[in-house]
Amino acid sequence: MDILSIVSAILAFVVLIVGTILKGANPMALLSPAAFVIVIIGTTSSVMMQMPMKTFIHGLKLGKWIFKPPTHNGAELIAKIVEWSNAARKQGLLALESSVEGETDHFIKKGLQMLVDGAEPEVIRGTLEVELSVSEHHDLAGAKVFEAFGIYAPTLGIIGAVMGLMAVMANLADPTKLGHGIAAAFVATIYGIGSANMFFLPMAAKLKSVIGDQTRVREMIIEGLIGISQGDNPRNIEVRLQGYLH
Repeated sequence: MDILSIVSAILAFVVLIVGTILKGANPMALLSPAAFVIVIIGTTSSVMMQMPMKTFIHGLKLGKWIFKPPTHNGAELIAKIVEWSNAARKQGLLALESSVEGETDHFIKKGLQMLVDGAEPEVIRGTLEVELSVSEHHDLAGAKVFEAFGIYAPTLGIIGAVMGLMAVMANLADPTKLGHGIAAAFVATIYGIGSANMFFLPMAAKLKSVIGDQTRVREMIIEGLIGISQGDNPRNIEVRLQGYLH
């Protein structure tokens, strides 16, 4: 669980509520169904128009990584690769067959199976790098879903504010409605700019960071498996892979 993301989300709501109180306004003024419909639903509509359905759904599924990113213990993974290397040097690559059956990570399992099948190092590297590239591209496209939310939300907030001001102008003859109407109009701006800069854009950046970490881990796995395939000394493999931990 990413505690920093959870604390950040809580602080964002606290800042909005406390800031509204300190400015002398009623926090309940932030609750505006009209602003929600125009900004949030409108932004969702814009993003759905931009993104293919598969990418949009994948991006929403990746949202859980913001608060619970996939974790990899680099030191334990290196120790596992070194163990495989020792087994391969002593008993041959077929000794890794039991490790293939017990491995749950699809990427590692595929690489190990290629080792057991006797694939050449260049073939292993090429195959795994293609899979890594495609997976990274797919995940980054998903992260751009949140980036798109952050781009469109402020504009929809301005549209909501203009629509609110239009309603105010229609009631100029009744001064009692002007103050409330203007305040309500600017709530849409808060929804748009606030959601973009406190949630959507930071979420997109966090996802890109998590995806980058995933990519580095898989690059380390590729290097380890190639080292095993080439019959490198397990100690040399360990030293080389430790560079990825920095």
